[in-house]
Amino acid sequence: MKKTILSGIRPTGNLHLGHVFGAIQNWVKLQEEYECFFEIADVQALTDNFEHPEKVRKNVMELTIDLLSVGIDPKKAHLFIQSQISEIAELTVFYSNLVTMARLYRNPTVKTEIAQKKALFGNEGESVTYGFVGYPVSQAADITALRGELIPVGDDQLPLIEQCREIVRKFNAIYGETLKEPEYLLSKTPRIKGLDGQEKMGKSLGNALYLNDSSEIVSQKIMNAITDPQKIKKDDPANPEICMVYYYHQLIQNPNLKTVCQECKNGTRGCVACKKELIARMEEFLAPIREKSRYYENHLEEVQKILEEGTKEAKKRSTETIQQVKKSMMIDYEKDSTQER
Repeated sequence: MKKTILSGIRPTGNLHLGHVFGAIQNWVKLQEEYECFFEIADVQALTDNFEHPEKVRKNVMELTIDLLSVGIDPKKAHLFIQSQISEIAELTVFYSNLVTMARLYRNPTVKTEIAQKKALFGNEGESVTYGFVGYPVSQAADITALRGELIPVGDDQLPLIEQCREIVRKFNAIYGETLKEPEYLLSKTPRIKGLDGQEKMGKSLGNALYLNDSSEIVSQKIMNAITDPQKIKKDDPANPEICMVYYYHQLIQNPNLKTVCQECKNGTRGCVACKKELIARMEEFLAPIREKSRYYENHLEEVQKILEEGTKEAKKRSTETIQQVKKSMMIDYEKDSTQER
């Protein structure tokens, strides 16, 4: 039998190239070899969007369309909505008794995200909620509910997987062998840089290129991308390795890459010409994605059915898991009442 892959993404906005090259393209490959469950993590999106549920609701459909447009195949993988799997919420409550607040605050991923909130929002960033700090517990519930065996992650997410493994070990130690520790599947793709040269592309950083950006916006963003600051005049030689335009030529695998690199180093290629070529190549890259996206936007009932079917499969698995968990915890009262009757 195929091993089970579990991964997810929060519906906080449309996909950008960081998502595509950092994770989704890998998902597309994994669906060919494994039993894949890809979660639309709307509950986790509410941890920092709890005052705007309408935004999360709207983003669920938009995100699903993006995923389908990039290549997630509903015949090969299951797309499901986290909030529709009540067993995940139950497991989150059970697991919360197995993890101390001190341990959660020590989680490097949580510490980093809290620091980012403080940097963005000042003193307000210190007002993190229980749900936000407890994100690793919720993620452990996601993984174990679906019995995920391999979890594709970047190295920055490894602490979350280790937290899950700790929870599984503690649960089994108390209640008997019930859950299986997941293994991580480390992504070989480095974090995708932003158009401004920052190490991460992100919505809050304003340096992302989105799949739903119009041709005009794509052109504007690329024309403003950071290049080698030492290249003052058109004919000055430059270092392509520190140029975001060249970086994106590499990312989308421009077949003319060798020429781009050499001409840049020789000073025979100006930045404007290089950016214009990238715009043309990016349009070629985005064209089939946009075409698929338009199809699904005009067939929303098909998107809804895909989510319903994927959620049904996730529900089936999670129901089996919660039954075993409750039996191990001796809280499977439904069974006792049935026997009494």
